[in-house]
Amino acid sequence: MGRRRVTLADVASAAGVSPTTASLVLSGRGEELRISATVQQRVKDVAADLGYRPNILSVGLRKGSGLALGFVSDTVATSLLAGDMIKGALEAAHERGLMLFIGETEGDPAVERRLIDALLDRQVDGVILASMFTQTRPLPEGLDHAPAVLLNALADMPRPRIPSVVPDELEAGRAAARLLVEAGHREIHLIGAGPGPDDTPPGTVAGRERLQGILEVLGEAGLRPASGHVHPDWLPPFGWETTRRILDSGRRGTAIITFNDRLAFGAYQAIHEAGLTIPGDVSIVSFDDAPLADWLRPGLTTFAIPHYELGRRSVELVLEAISGRDEAGARGSVHRVPMPLRERASVAPPRPAR
Repeated sequence: MGRRRVTLADVASAAGVSPTTASLVLSGRGEELRISATVQQRVKDVAADLGYRPNILSVGLRKGSGLALGFVSDTVATSLLAGDMIKGALEAAHERGLMLFIGETEGDPAVERRLIDALLDRQVDGVILASMFTQTRPLPEGLDHAPAVLLNALADMPRPRIPSVVPDELEAGRAAARLLVEAGHREIHLIGAGPGPDDTPPGTVAGRERLQGILEVLGEAGLRPASGHVHPDWLPPFGWETTRRILDSGRRGTAIITFNDRLAFGAYQAIHEAGLTIPGDVSIVSFDDAPLADWLRPGLTTFAIPHYELGRRSVELVLEAISGRDEAGARGSVHRVPMPLRERASVAPPRPAR
């Protein structure tokens, strides 16, 4: 009976390091990724003592391409809105000579489990777990066995073991309210959430953080929302219906913040049907920068979700985890990417009262 083949896991265990670290050292990337000389020498000595020989197929696959990362998403890959997350991650990976394996779960936990297990079984060097919509979610088992990053999601636990990268919804909410307040608006309606700090659809991270930022700035100006309207589906019909109620209420106000652009599309329709103008009678600020936002007349002022930058940042963070440059206290940290303002023509100072 032949001798059992020595595996990379055997070398890592005997050297007291992770399989990823052992792989980096034995593939000659230890210096590049700042693994200490002491650790590198220990891994090499153990490999020599055990008679370790690398898998030829694995070496062939990786030659010239460096590390291999896994990218697991729910519906990001097939979404027109979030496809730039894939593009950002791919370009960041290719620039560094990395392979990026992409799988989509369509929101099925069982498929997600199989994909993650398959990636870990194939000893990818890191995993990016992405969500189409910013959400709080449980951390799948197994991600503590390889460097990992949550993309557009937060871990549903007090002390997560891996970092997250998300849009800076809180600052975008502040900036949206500030834009209207500085233009002179005092009667501002909210469609999608509010008026109280807990008035958001269940499970919406974006809604909660956008509302928090809006209320902070309004409070600093001595203001409260003229009204707030919560609904679980931020779709055009609710924006249209709610805006009609606001216009018929006798307290029309001068501005509306919609919590996404689809709500704004409905608001536009209701305002035009009422014979009013944007921004002459009502100013509107929104979030997401959906493709139609620039085609509305007038163009919609909105804060864009930085999908491309989120994807790039996720690759940077997983590489930091692989190289050990993420300090223990920062492993569960939240990295926020700014949401740029797309300033168009839907905001103006309110008209003087007649």
